[in-house]
Amino acid sequence: MAKAPTPTANAEAAKPAAKAPARPRAVKPKKIEPEAKVETLKDQATTFAKSAGDKARDYANTGKDKATDALAGLSGFVDDLAKTVDEKIGPQYGDYARKAAGAVSGVADALKGKEVDDLVADTRKFIREKPAVAIGAAAAVGFVLMRLMKAGSSDKDA
Repeated sequence: MAKAPTPTANAEAAKPAAKAPARPRAVKPKKIEPEAKVETLKDQATTFAKSAGDKARDYANTGKDKATDALAGLSGFVDDLAKTVDEKIGPQYGDYARKAAGAVSGVADALKGKEVDDLVADTRKFIREKPAVAIGAAAAVGFVLMRLMKAGSSDKDA
């Protein structure tokens, strides 16, 4: 005769067998693609330099136009002054003023006809060919500017 199963044996048989812990599986790394929109520092610097160059060129063109207009106005003023000099001092002195007005007018016309890049190239060429004159001119301009600044500051103090 067969033995009847005990109640504990039935409970053990009904339990599912315990599983062994699962091993972690190796994950294949994904290749990271660089984003197309990410700019390098060099690209950003190049863009900034180009933008700064364009702005500087615009300011230089504006300055050239203002200087040309100022020279044309100065030429007209000196020409009018020449007429007064003719009447008061004599025609030979008025001719000097007219020659000066013509020279200033010629400089204004030459500036109008050139681009800023051409003016920079001409200036560099002049400095290479005649560095002593360029240094002397720079010193003279510096001296005049300092005198103007000193005169302006003493007017404010008074």
